[in-house]
Amino acid sequence: MSTGSERPNEGAGLSERDEAVLAIERRGWPGPGAKERAIRERLGISPTRYYQLLNALLDDPRALAHDPVTVNRLRRRRDERRDRRG
Repeated sequence: MSTGSERPNEGAGLSERDEAVLAIERRGWPGPGAKERAIRERLGISPTRYYQLLNALLDDPRALAHDPVTVNRLRRRRDERRDRRG
């Protein structure tokens, strides 16, 4: 049984957990705390770990192939934050 922590081999699709991370990002969230609660309840991980996984996914070509709209939106937002920091 897979724990979801393994990274698929190159050429394979995303893990269920990676797809779930992207699904959370695809949603709109009603207010502060709702997203963090969903992360803990649905994925069973801390928000800090979630954002580490998400950041790695943004550089994964399989994530881009799976959900290009979400990945490109998040890449733009990440790049804008980096530019503001200098």
